[in-house]
This record gives sequence, C-alpha cells and structure tokens, in this order.
Amino acid sequence: MRSLISCITLLSLTCSLFGQIEIRGRIIDTTSGEAIEYASVTLHSAGDSSLINGVVTDQSGQFLFSKLQASTVYVIAQFLGYEPYRSEVFSLDGVTDLGTISLGVNASVLREVEVTGRAITSLHRLDKQVFDAGQFQSAQGGNATDVLRNLPSITVNALGEISVRGATGFIVMINGKPVQSDPAVMLGQIPANAIEDIEIITAPSAKYDPDGKAGIINIKTRQGVTDGLLLIANGLIGLPSIEPYDNAEAARRFGGDITVNYKKGKWDLSAGFDYSRNDVSGRREGYVNTYLNEVLTEFPSDGERSFDRENYSGRASVLFAPSDRQSIGASFYAGKRTQYRTADILYLDQQRTRITEGQFLGPEAYWDLYRESGTVFPGGNQVSQFTFYNENLRVRRGDFLIGALDYTVKFANTSSLKISGLYEHTLLGGPTDNVSLGWPQLRDTFQLQYNDNDNPLDGYRLQLDYAGQLGDAKWESGYQYRYLKHPGDFIYLDRNFATNTWETNPLFTNSIELRRQIHSVYSQLSGEVGRLQYSGGLRLEYFDRQVDIAEPDTLYTLDQFNFFPSFNLQYDLGNNLSAKAGYSRRIERTTTFKMTPFPEREHSETLEQGDAALLPEYIDLVEAGLVKNWEDNSLYATVYFRNINNVINRVNTIFNDTILNRIYTNAGRAQVYGLELGTTLYPTGWWRLFLGTNIYNYRIKGQLFGDRINTANTIYSINATSNFKLMSTMDLQLGLNYLSERVTAQGRDSRFYNPSLTLRKTFLDKRLAVSFQWLNLDLGLLSSNEQRITTVRDNFYTTTNYVYEVDILQIGLTYQINQSSKKVNLLKSEFGEKEF
Repeated sequence: MRSLISCITLLSLTCSLFGQIEIRGRIIDTTSGEAIEYASVTLHSAGDSSLINGVVTDQSGQFLFSKLQASTVYVIAQFLGYEPYRSEVFSLDGVTDLGTISLGVNASVLREVEVTGRAITSLHRLDKQVFDAGQFQSAQGGNATDVLRNLPSITVNALGEISVRGATGFIVMINGKPVQSDPAVMLGQIPANAIEDIEIITAPSAKYDPDGKAGIINIKTRQGVTDGLLLIANGLIGLPSIEPYDNAEAARRFGGDITVNYKKGKWDLSAGFDYSRNDVSGRREGYVNTYLNEVLTEFPSDGERSFDRENYSGRASVLFAPSDRQSIGASFYAGKRTQYRTADILYLDQQRTRITEGQFLGPEAYWDLYRESGTVFPGGNQVSQFTFYNENLRVRRGDFLIGALDYTVKFANTSSLKISGLYEHTLLGGPTDNVSLGWPQLRDTFQLQYNDNDNPLDGYRLQLDYAGQLGDAKWESGYQYRYLKHPGDFIYLDRNFATNTWETNPLFTNSIELRRQIHSVYSQLSGEVGRLQYSGGLRLEYFDRQVDIAEPDTLYTLDQFNFFPSFNLQYDLGNNLSAKAGYSRRIERTTTFKMTPFPEREHSETLEQGDAALLPEYIDLVEAGLVKNWEDNSLYATVYFRNINNVINRVNTIFNDTILNRIYTNAGRAQVYGLELGTTLYPTGWWRLFLGTNIYNYRIKGQLFGDRINTANTIYSINATSNFKLMSTMDLQLGLNYLSERVTAQGRDSRFYNPSLTLRKTFLDKRLAVSFQWLNLDLGLLSSNEQRITTVRDNFYTTTNYVYEVDILQIGLTYQINQSSKKVNLLKSEFGEKEF
C-alpha cells in the first residue's frame, strides 16, 4: 500500500512538472518595434534538429509552447520578407521566457537602408500592402487624403471622391479600429505628419467588418516600444492665392495640431487637439438643356464654386495595464466641423425655344452649337429669354461626441479575449439659402427659398474577440452587435412676396427615421505550412433595417441573413519572389442620405433624392499577384476581378424644364477586371522613383428608369513620385496624380490630374522639419485640378467644368520630441461622419 502511494505521488509530481515546462516570447519588427502577427515559431531538438512543435504568433506578436518534456532544444522564428532568427541551444527545465525577439527585413529587400538611408516604399504581407507614409513629402503638412492620392490603387477626383481600384466604398480604420465613416470627411481630419504607415487590405479576412466594396484602408499612427514622452506639433500656413477666381472672399488656409503621448510603467496616456481652416477657391462653368413638351430650354452658367472648411476637435485616451495579461482602455472624442459651399452662379440668356419632335436635333447637338458659337440655339420659335443671378449657400455642420471602452485579457495558453464597446452621439444639419436676383442690378428678387434639416444620430457597437491556438494554427472567433438610430426632419420654405411670409413647401418638407441592427459572428484559422502562409474564415451576419417616412406614413423594412467567406494565401517561391491570392465577399450599405426619398435642393438647377427601398450592394472579389524584390528595388503586379450585385448609381432625370433631379437607385450588376502595378526604383544613389498604376475595365448591365444599360470602358490612373536627395538633410520631390477619362452610366467624366513639387529641410537631428509645397502646379500652361462631368439622355444634356484653385503655395513646420513612441490610439467617428 505504501509503495502504491509512493508511485501515485511520484506520478502526480511528474505530471505537475510536465505541465510547468513551457517556452514563451514575443516577435517584433526591428525597425518599427511593431508586433508581427502570424510569424512562424518552431521548436527543434538540439540532438538531431528534428521538429518538436510549431506555433504562430498572435496579434500582439506573442507565442507559447506548453506541456513540454525536459530536453535540450533551440527555437527558429521566421516570417516572409524577414531574416529568420535562431536561438542558442538551451535546456528545458521550467518556464523559459525568450523575451522580445526582433526580426529585420530580409537583407535583399532592405540591403542599403542602413548604409545609404534608402527606404522601402511598400511591403507586401499575407492580407495587405503596407506603404510608408513618410515617403510622400508633398503630403506632409496636409492630411491623410494627401497621402492616399499617391498610392497605386487610389484616386481622388475634382469633387474629392476617393476611389480604391475604381470603387468609392471602403472602410477606414485607425490603428486597426474600424470607424465606418465617410472617407473624404474623416481622412481630411488626420494630419499626414502623424501617420506612420497606410495599409491597403483589398481582400479582408472574416475577422474584419464586411462593409466596403473596395476593402479596408488602415491608418497607422507613429509608434514605438519605449517608455517616455512623445510630442508631435505641426503647423501649416498657406500663402495668398495666386489666382482669385473672382470669388467673393479670399481663401484662407492655416492650421495646426498637437499630439502628446506619455507612457510610464502600467499607464499609457494620449491627448490631441487640432484646428484647421482649409478653403478651396474655384469656379463652375456649366451648360444644361432640356427638351420637354416640344420646348427646348437652354441655360449656360458661370460663377463661383468654393468651399470654406473649418474643423476643430479634441481627443484623449487612457490605457492601464495592471499586469502583462490585462489592459483596460478608455477613449473620448469631441469635435465640431463646418463646411460652407458657395455656388453663386450667373445664368446668362436662359432661353426657351419651341421645336417640334421632327425638328429636334438631339440634346448633344445643341451643346455642340453652343460650344462653337458661344450662344444658345438661335433658331426656332423663341418662347422666352431670361437672365438672372443665383446666390446659393449650403452649410453643413456636425457636432460629434464619442466614448469607447476596451478590456483585453491574455490567458496562460497564449489565448486572449477582448471586449470593446462604443457609443456615439452626433448632431448633423445645416441650412441652404437659394436666392434668384435680377441681373445686373441685383435689386429684384424673383425667388427666395430656405431649407434646413436636423439629423441627430445615436450609434452603438459591442464586440467580443477571442484568439487562441488550434493545433499549429491560430484560431480567431468573435461576435459583434451594431445599432444605429438616425432620424431627420427636413423643412423647406418658399417666400411669398405678396404676403411677405414664409410658406411650407409640402413637396420637399418631410421626416425620416432609419433604424439598423446588425448581429454578426465570425471564425477563422491562419498559420504557416512550409513556405505557404494561409488565412481562411467565415462571417455570418443578420441585418435588420427599418426606414420610416412621415408623409405619406410608410415603413420600409429589410432583413437579411448573409454569409461572408474569405481566404488569403502567400507562397515564397524563392529568390525573393512570392505569389499571393485572395478572395473576399463584401457588402456596401446605404447611408440615410441615399435613402431619403423626398428631394433636397442642392442648388438652383439640381435636386438630390434617395430611395428608401435601396438594396445594399454585394461584392465578390478575387485577386492574385506576384511580388519581386532585388537589391534595393521592388516590383509587384496584381490582377483582380470584382463582381457587384445591386450596384447603386446616381442618375439624373428631369424634374422640370430648369431643374434636374439626381436620384440614387439600384441599376443592376457591374463587373471590374483590373491590373495593379507598383515599383520602387533607385536609378542612382540620390534618386528614388516610385511609380504606381491601376488599369481596369468597368462593365455595367441593368436598367435605369426603364432604359436598358450595357456599357463598358477602360480606365487607368498613374501616381508617381520622384525624390531627389540634394543633401543629407534636404530633399526635393516631384509628384503627379493622373486619372483618365471615365465613361459613366449616363455620360462621362474627363481626365483629372495634379502635379506637385515639395522642398523639405530638416534640422536638429531631424526633430525639426520645414517644407515648402507647390500644389496643383499649373503656371497657366496646364489644366490642372479641373474636371468636366457630363450627363446625357434623350431629353437632356448637362455638362459642368469644375475649375478649382491651382498653384497653391504652403509652408509647413513639424517638431517632435522622441521620434518613436507608443501607438497613439485616438478615437474617431464610428457612424456620424458617414452622414456628414
């Protein structure tokens, strides 16, 4: 009996010791200090180098081998594009902590960096492309949009619309946190100087929100690994405009931002404040004709089209880590932004001419006559001729108040659980004043209209994410709940000059309320087998939407259950050549603005109207590519296919003889076949050339208001920067962003391009930088920063040339204490900015 007890005791002690033998550590990038996710870590026997076990790192770069037997071993850590790490031989007799292991970029990729200071413009990982924001000096002192316009797959047109591979719908994330907001508005608030990297995720995995037909853009702020103080301060001032464009007021451009981050021990504190005034001068040259009831109406126009934009906000975040396994974070954001859009237009010689259908030449023919002669159609039976001046001011305001809490716990087996919640309250609105005056005295008022809207918004998000090991693979799973409530009251008033009172216009006055709930769960596996990295998963989502219209009292409902599968593969072919492939299913949800079914006055000749029954777009994306690095040069090529069901188009119809109505509607199916190319070359030691291009064929088949459409066209864009090192502390950079002509569902958009020049000088060991920027370079010799947008049907023709300011001169100043700091996670809008 005593012997049996002794055996049981010995066995228990052996099992206890067996369970305590483990190896842990963390993998980071040598240059940035950033954790490397999906790095492969293998454990080998020192005797015969046989493989004992293998794991991959989690999101924080950590790994763990547990339940090991006492032996003599060594560890190998590796990741595609990085030099492998091999530890010294050591004995297992308890808990072994290898600490932080740094991996450097492969020598063939980064060979000359330390010697010559050359930098890598882009890196390719399993599910994303990573671009170094600091390489684009023309953006410094600007915002995130100025950085994005330099990337191969991204274009920004004259109206400020941002496209990724030709698609305008995408999600923006800040340091991995989705913000689901309008890109043009939100990206305009992020200082370019504070951005470290930009990640383009074209085929996102199941753990990401499925929103956005073009994928995800992740903005990563400056970061590091050491305790201490980080202070970044930026200032920008624009010199007086060279060309005034006959605008009523001169453009004002100035601003500044400051970010402070302090990390000490268990505490990590961040705060930021920014203010910007960024006006854009410009003109709008237009021509419209309509043919209705055998009357041709023509109204050419010319006048101011400018924007005055003001924004200020404050942010703060606190991260407390009571232990290595737990962290609690809180974030707060409060901001206010205002945009004044002025469209003061002279409608000269608005003429109505009676023409029978047999004599009608077609809408485009009358534009050709006007373009050749400079006058409206002189023939036929003139019904009337009228000249007036239209003053139109549209104000858009947004007040944002957002709070978020996060809790993360890491367990002993390297698994982790994160719980996060967010609440946002936003007030949106702003009036539009529309006045038509007699010309040239401007004394007689022919029409006076006023419309306003009040759009409070409340949004919630709750998310749980779990990560752990499943054999040699990393397993991630989670749940997310999102809720949005967005009511809107729209008031439209006409001035009655006979009674000198305001009268409500029932055609445009109405109310809407959108409620949306989303429940989703996901699960995915990722890992590495030999030279192959993989990630695959599935996201399930229940989507419930209710749109309530006051007049007439109507409730539109939509509830759907959707599947969103995804996978990504990357294979190392050797000789610094790798192949990639991916698939992702996405959804593009409609905003309240696009579902508002009653017209809203945009300006004198245009209404905008949505559709409360709009279906979301569903997107399937497939892509494959190659990445090649040699010495300090790189080249990549990616082919892709995107299929879009329920594609949404904004189309024009005739409201009356002088007003067109822009309506959002589902138009059928669209398909995109594309090729994306990018390269970084060093022709000489002092010259770096970055060139990116995207060429794609866009096809759309369907119906628009009963008319069948079947159009296809090929579009391309070129983004290039050429950097010349004049001395060790001074650089000169030339840039060009070019977008080719594009055929649309009802017309075409002309080419659009912007050259730039930037001279940058650093001082005080690069802590201080002064830059001189020459944006939209033109010199009166080019047609920079202008784009003509044309729409045509059998009963109307409209063409507008947007001419925005060129030869903008700016001086920027940047100062920072400590060039590396902990990642600064400052909160952004989750819901409201999408509706701004």
